[in-house]
Amino acid sequence: MEAVIAQEDGRAENNYGYVGRIPVRNLWLLMLYASDLFRMRGTSDVAVEDSPDELPDLIAEMLAHAVEERQRRHLSLGYRPRKAVLNRVRGRIDFLTTERHQLLSRGSVACRFDELTIDTPRNRFVRAALEAISRLVRRHELAHRCRKLASDMKTMGVSGHPPTRAQISADRFGRHDVDDQFMVAAAKLAFDLALPAEAAGPNVLAIPDREERWVRRLYERAVGGFFAVVLTSRGWRVAPGATLAWQIDKSTAGIGKILPTMRTDVVLDHVTSGRRIVIDTKFNSLLTSGWYREESLRSSYVYQIYAYLRSQVGGCDPLSDQAEGLLLHPSVGETIDETVVIQGHGIRFATVDLTASTSAIRAQLLRVCEPVFS
Repeated sequence: MEAVIAQEDGRAENNYGYVGRIPVRNLWLLMLYASDLFRMRGTSDVAVEDSPDELPDLIAEMLAHAVEERQRRHLSLGYRPRKAVLNRVRGRIDFLTTERHQLLSRGSVACRFDELTIDTPRNRFVRAALEAISRLVRRHELAHRCRKLASDMKTMGVSGHPPTRAQISADRFGRHDVDDQFMVAAAKLAFDLALPAEAAGPNVLAIPDREERWVRRLYERAVGGFFAVVLTSRGWRVAPGATLAWQIDKSTAGIGKILPTMRTDVVLDHVTSGRRIVIDTKFNSLLTSGWYREESLRSSYVYQIYAYLRSQVGGCDPLSDQAEGLLLHPSVGETIDETVVIQGHGIRFATVDLTASTSAIRAQLLRVCEPVFS
């Protein structure tokens, strides 16, 4: 089984493991960059970013502190639908149930109503996150603190049936519960950290196909999250998952159903300098075996980034006319950073060494935004 990340006591065995053929030193650093928590806290939590091996303990502390603050000011309440047989009308009458069981003759009525409760999907999610992160932390007192907070939430009435990630993603924050945002962001990252420890025994991601898909998406989100936090303060606009439109002059009626969508991973705009960088991330080797040479760039990826750039020329956005492209892959054995200018568009082919230290990874990511040619 080649696509396995093996970790022991929170550290990668032999300093790093492999996902497919890609060496990765610490998945938790990618999770941090991809998380909502990193976007909310930015680079102010230097200790978190500089100590990725200690990330579970640091996230557990932030989550525990956030929950304690919310408990001190009372956890947010919410409404949930309920059905009950009452001796007075509340909400809407369930006529079918009332008539079927002849409740009126006994002085009762079946009702459907919304009940204000502390047992909301959000609070259940946070309680489950406390229990999950308590199994990852190294410090026994911190694990006990997380378990106690989860137990306190249970005593308050929060049940142990966590919602799915889809349900919690659909949760919306109002003005009265904006303080829950940080707590939920920490809970999401706590759950993500628990993913590499799903299997019994050492912390192993044991399903190759699933893990490669998951890490591929994680890598894409991590790159977008890092640039969104670090470059925004430097005058860049960062658009993760931007969609580019085809400049269509004429078309038949059914082309819209079959024409593929051009969806980039990240687009960086620096209006002051007039630069646009269209980034496409791939979680595989940048080079492959060529027909007439030992190694070659993957042609389909080159065609793809070329289409992203040339299809936007002459449109309504002047930044597109000289936009740059960037194919950003993890390095496999060697570091690559090469650029070619094709029809006025600089296309850069670069790799990031995911086995490097945190500061080195930061430097490599920031380097790709620097102009190659003056």
